[in-house]
Amino acid sequence: QVQLVESGGGLVQAGGSLRLSCAASGRTFNGYCMAWFRQAPGKEREFVTGINWNSGSTYYAGSVKGRFTISRDSAKNMVYLQMNSLRPEDTAVYYCASGSGASAWAVPTPSECRYNYWGQGTQVTVSS
Repeated sequence: QVQLVESGGGLVQAGGSLRLSCAASGRTFNGYCMAWFRQAPGKEREFVTGINWNSGSTYYAGSVKGRFTISRDSAKNMVYLQMNSLRPEDTAVYYCASGSGASAWAVPTPSECRYNYWGQGTQVTVSS
């Protein structure tokens, strides 16, 4: 049974930084995609960034590109999201997700990877 557990959320001022962690367990993640999504109050859940576990290739939503960095530690089965230059509009519940694509080298976008395992989420609040 795949389990994803997020941590690291909190309250930060605009311009600050946070690092989210996702502890993944339940299977080997080689050949799978890992991603971070977020959902703000009253809005639909949106893709933030993804990483291919095999290749390490990444993909970012335009709104976070250049500010956020996704990474993974294969030895620890961990995925991280480093968030810099945070803005009030980044306020949301952030979810870690895992999924698979047509190949083990799939680009980790929602159109290429079907994300079907989710963590419980961690709240990130950015004050102005």
